[in-house]
Amino acid sequence: MTTIALADGADFEGWRRAARALLLAEVPPEQVTWLAGGEVSLLPALDLPAPAALAKSPPRIPAEFLDLMQSLICHSDAQRYGLAYRLLWRLTHGERQLLHLVTDADVMRARNAEKNVRRDTHKMKAFVRFREVAAADGQPVFIAWFEPTHYIVERVAPFFVKRFTGMRWSILTPYRSAHWDGEALHFGPGANKADAPQDDVFERYWRTYYASIFNPARLKVQAMKSEMPMKYWKNLPEAELIPQLIQTARPRMAAMIEAEATEPNRRIPPPRKPPPKADDR
Repeated sequence: MTTIALADGADFEGWRRAARALLLAEVPPEQVTWLAGGEVSLLPALDLPAPAALAKSPPRIPAEFLDLMQSLICHSDAQRYGLAYRLLWRLTHGERQLLHLVTDADVMRARNAEKNVRRDTHKMKAFVRFREVAAADGQPVFIAWFEPTHYIVERVAPFFVKRFTGMRWSILTPYRSAHWDGEALHFGPGANKADAPQDDVFERYWRTYYASIFNPARLKVQAMKSEMPMKYWKNLPEAELIPQLIQTARPRMAAMIEAEATEPNRRIPPPRKPPPKADDR
């Protein structure tokens, strides 16, 4: 058996280097044990031959496969590295159309992982809430706490760099933290929720705004919970308003229906009368 130890989180580059060497050495998937982070194996780790020392040239791998593997390795599945190498082995050993076999168990598992990672990525972009704190130099720093389901911090952090380039911020999660100092993006170890501020001066205004734009006539609770799962509510300042807004939605809607109609505020001036014709003068 060959034991491969990788970094915690989503170590795609480490997996790719190891998978390439294993593939060139013709080591089948069932002969490899993949370890991530602090996992420990009773089997000794073996040194892989350097790819340059192997006579065979690496096979050509479709870009679609590498994209899929990048998503799969971000997944929290403890067996993700083994699944990725098994797919690579099959793809390079006679199953060139493997990714198009939608009923294949390995392909289905990888595609589902890709979908879950994509959904988690979308939720992180939507539900990160920064809170302002004062740094040692007196300048504001914005800190957010988020609990992703998968290992997506490195994948999503560049989005926040583009969106909030002009401010210094940190996103803390249980397994990794991202820090933007206005010039460079850095990653550090995970943190605890207590390391992030619990409130700031702007949240009262944000909650007021959220309540003011809530439309009881358009409330669909199940659709809302599907788009904003309840597991995210504990870290959203506006979420504390949601139960009350749901409870009062029906009476508010009834009051809106019973209220008398009001004349719209006309912003378009009425058309001017045409000038009188010469015969009418």
